[in-house]
Amino acid sequence: MAVASKKIPAPDRVKIRTALLSVSDKTGIIELAKALTEQGVRLLSTGGTHKAIAAAGLAVTDVSEVTGFPEIMDGRVKTLHPNVHGGLLSIRDDEEHVAAMKQHGIEGIDLAVINLYPFEEVHAAGGDYPTTVENIDIGGPAMIRASAKNHAYVAIVTDPADYAPLIEALKANGGETEYAFRQKLAAKAYARTAAYDTAISNWFAEALEIETPAYRTIGGVLKEAMRYGENPHQSAGFYVTGENRPGVATAQLLQGKQLSYNNINDTDGAFELIGEFSADQGPACAIIKHANPCGVATGSTLKDAYLRALACDSTSAFGGIIALNQLLDGETAGEIVKLFTEVIIAPEVSEEAKAIIAKKPNLRLLVTGGLPDPRSRGITAKTVAGGLLVQSRDSGVIEDVELKVVTKRAPTVTEMEDLKFAYKVAKHVKSNAIVYAKEGQTAGIGAGQMSRIDSARIAGLKAEDAARAMGWAEPMTKGSAVASEAFFPFADGLLSAISAGATAVIQPGGSMRDAEVIAAADEHNVAMVFTGMRHFRH
Repeated sequence: MAVASKKIPAPDRVKIRTALLSVSDKTGIIELAKALTEQGVRLLSTGGTHKAIAAAGLAVTDVSEVTGFPEIMDGRVKTLHPNVHGGLLSIRDDEEHVAAMKQHGIEGIDLAVINLYPFEEVHAAGGDYPTTVENIDIGGPAMIRASAKNHAYVAIVTDPADYAPLIEALKANGGETEYAFRQKLAAKAYARTAAYDTAISNWFAEALEIETPAYRTIGGVLKEAMRYGENPHQSAGFYVTGENRPGVATAQLLQGKQLSYNNINDTDGAFELIGEFSADQGPACAIIKHANPCGVATGSTLKDAYLRALACDSTSAFGGIIALNQLLDGETAGEIVKLFTEVIIAPEVSEEAKAIIAKKPNLRLLVTGGLPDPRSRGITAKTVAGGLLVQSRDSGVIEDVELKVVTKRAPTVTEMEDLKFAYKVAKHVKSNAIVYAKEGQTAGIGAGQMSRIDSARIAGLKAEDAARAMGWAEPMTKGSAVASEAFFPFADGLLSAISAGATAVIQPGGSMRDAEVIAAADEHNVAMVFTGMRHFRH
């Protein structure tokens, strides 16, 4: 049953007389405390925050003096008291509230400055179960929510980035806060506790291996507001979840313009793909355009890998995203800057490469410090009207699959290597996906078509275009291996791949017409391998 409002109008301005400061992150807290003291504000504080403020020579009252009760249970219980929550929740213009405050000796608190135990950081750092639990804040969220609910009278600050605006507001308004300012702070406060609780609930689901918890939320912290989304008429922001996974969300931008919404989406796809190729197995390069790879290759050197990836589709690579699995060296950087590129992302970058890329000031250069582990657990989510679709990350890798030869002819050693390479790439191509590969290099990629045969045809046409552009005698699909990320529902898609020159095929299998498809492969002396693992990517 809803609680009825007493309909007392909120005052526009509230004088800050008493402030409660209780923070885990003490960045800027002393400067704020000094500024509040200069405004004549009485300071209340707790634990380590109280010690820090007192050590700075500022007058500060310990909360235990307000509650008449000491901190107990290693600080677990210190602010969960009527003298604190009454001071935060009381309606100053309500006669009954004022009478209750007077009767019980409760003083109003006009400003609460609170940030929470570093649960997200402890979890991201791999804290064990007891340590992670101990970093679940209780008193902090309770005070934040109380203050935010009573924003008509209380200003709640949860982010050190808001200290400066608060100080400016107090100076401009004679030590008072305006209602609109308090509203914005309250909105941010509730978003903060929501994201905090989201991190905790998702951690519990992960720790207890609950695949579909009864309630699922996705939380994040705004990393940057974007100029627009996929299109200029759409607004957008980039939020980070705190997951400690090398990639675009955790990378350091060494130079270049602000990343756009589409840049971030494409760069994430590029780096997740290149994560399939560990650095200790040799150099690899992936070039992405509109969320699909247009060229992927390994090579004897990183420069060689880049040039081989570029050769697959040099037209589409224009304005693309380049992902590398090893340190970006000067020689490779020198080749990359010859082509207009939006983003380069790599685990490391040499000083020589930085200097070369610096001559292209708009080119974004991201360094991640490592590669994403394709086997690691995690979740992905997308919105639908009225809901969220949440699933585990596609952590299936070809090395962990027992391959089954289903044709009369088995693949040669070379064909098998190319089949595995092609399947790794196909995992990251939008469905329906067909990938031709030869000697560790994509020969043609068909992505996102409504029928698999169309993807096979398009990939073959791309290979022919590449051969003409490079002056090759024939397209690389001749003698290639071909991967389909899902089964061939009919033999026609396979026959299209065979006509393009493929001699070996890898696919999940599982179609009602598998026998028909296998028979077609046998008829053309083509080797076929089943993986039993599908990689739809919509």
